[in-house]
Amino acid sequence: MKFAGTRTLVRLVLALVAVAVAVLAVSGCSMLQNASKSDTAKSKVGDCINVIEGSATDSKTAPVDCSDQKAVYKVAAVSDKKADCKEEQTSYEETLNGGTTAFLCLSPNFKKGACYNESQTTGYKFVACTAPEASFKVIDRIDGQADEFACDASTAIGFRIIPDPKTTFCLGNPKG
Repeated sequence: MKFAGTRTLVRLVLALVAVAVAVLAVSGCSMLQNASKSDTAKSKVGDCINVIEGSATDSKTAPVDCSDQKAVYKVAAVSDKKADCKEEQTSYEETLNGGTTAFLCLSPNFKKGACYNESQTTGYKFVACTAPEASFKVIDRIDGQADEFACDASTAIGFRIIPDPKTTFCLGNPKG
C-alpha cells in the first residue's frame, strides 16, 4: 500500500541525512587537523604565550594568562599558512610532516619589574632578574603610547616600541 507524498518524505529524509553526513565529515576533518596542533598553535589573537625553552627549530611554549609575568608574548595574528609578521613581532611556526599547521605573529607582552633574556635566534624568554642570562629589566610599561621619549632617559638604557596596540617598554639593567 502506498501513501500520498511518500516519495517526497523519503527524498526529504535522504537529503537531511546527506547534509548531516557532509557536516560531520567537514567538522571531523577540522577536529583531526586541530588535534595535531599544540596548545600554542590553537591560540587565538589576544591570547598570551610563555616561552619555556627557546629554540630556532623546536621551542617549548605554552598558553598562559596575559596577566602572568611569564606571558612574554601576545598573539597578534594567526594563520594556517606562512605570513609576514610586522617588524616588531616574532614569528612562531608549527609544522607536522613537512607542512605548516599553524603560523602565529607574536608581539612582546613584557611586565613592569620583570626581566627577560633576549636572543637573536630564539626571541624573548622570562627569567629571574638575578639569573646570569637576564638581558634586561622592564622599568616601565606605557600602554597607549608608542614613543621612545616617554622613557626616563636617566634610568632607561633602552626601549621597545609596539605600534599596534601602542605600547612603550622602557628597559633597564636587570641587576640595577
